[in-house]
Amino acid sequence: MSELVTGEAVALELRPAKLPSRALAVLLDLAAAMTVYVVATIALVASTSSLDQAAQTAIFLAVFLLLLVGGPIAVETLTHGRSLGKVACGLRVVRDDGGPIRFRHALVRGLIGVIEILMTMGVIACIASLVSSRGRRLGDVFAGTLVVRERLPVGPVGSVPPPPPWLAGRFSGLDLSAVPDGLWLAVRQCLTRMRQLDPRVGQAMAERLAADLADRTGAPVPQGVPAAAYLAAVVQERQARDARRAFGHGVGGAAATGGGPVGAFGPAGPYAPPPVDRAAPPTAYPSVPASPASPASPPPAAEKPSTGFVPPA
Repeated sequence: MSELVTGEAVALELRPAKLPSRALAVLLDLAAAMTVYVVATIALVASTSSLDQAAQTAIFLAVFLLLLVGGPIAVETLTHGRSLGKVACGLRVVRDDGGPIRFRHALVRGLIGVIEILMTMGVIACIASLVSSRGRRLGDVFAGTLVVRERLPVGPVGSVPPPPPWLAGRFSGLDLSAVPDGLWLAVRQCLTRMRQLDPRVGQAMAERLAADLADRTGAPVPQGVPAAAYLAAVVQERQARDARRAFGHGVGGAAATGGGPVGAFGPAGPYAPPPVDRAAPPTAYPSVPASPASPASPPPAAEKPSTGFVPPA
């Protein structure tokens, strides 16, 4: 992955194209250009038979330059960096800041490409791509461009991990009718990306979201329960209620979350249980009385100011 910084100071992670895929795209572009050139040559031979040899040579040379030099420049300008070969290989030419290229970028790449690709049979372009850390040839260096991959392997869709078994059923009495959809989305995104974040950053985000969620439900976070475990337990409770409303009252618990048995996930990571004095009887979390309105049909609640966790667009 290559990190590019846009003009708005936004870091982009792009995957530069490797030499084999770039070489294949160039070969496909040259094959298409040569095919068009052969067809145009046959048509010109038939239409310029009455001209002298010098005129025919000038016309053939102009058509050659137009198709093999001007053609790729025009195609990359109009398609914003996607020629026929690049489309087939899933590649695209972008600027150094990740934006689409313009005519001047395509012009510089095309003119230098005549030297490093056509005149030297691609030897200079291959050497430059191997030396560059991002696989750029000389045309990319002078034009300020980069060839990146558009088709990336799709990773597994993140799912909310279920809470540990020692929290099962402790939040069945919470009133979730006042929690807005935006807060649910922020909680889900925080839980699914917890392993990708710095531990301190993830813990701070989970604590702020847990405080916001406790404020909306009217019940504080239980003493000694980690914030991430509290969020996961409340999300599981909401999913169980949604499943019961959709499929009947016999569905709920771990089956409603689609994440398998809850006990399959041990109390590791951010869901570790708090230290409990085994000599003292375990304290149960007091159930919060439900609101007069049934949870099956929660009334619309007005949006309250949140803690700043706005889901990304």
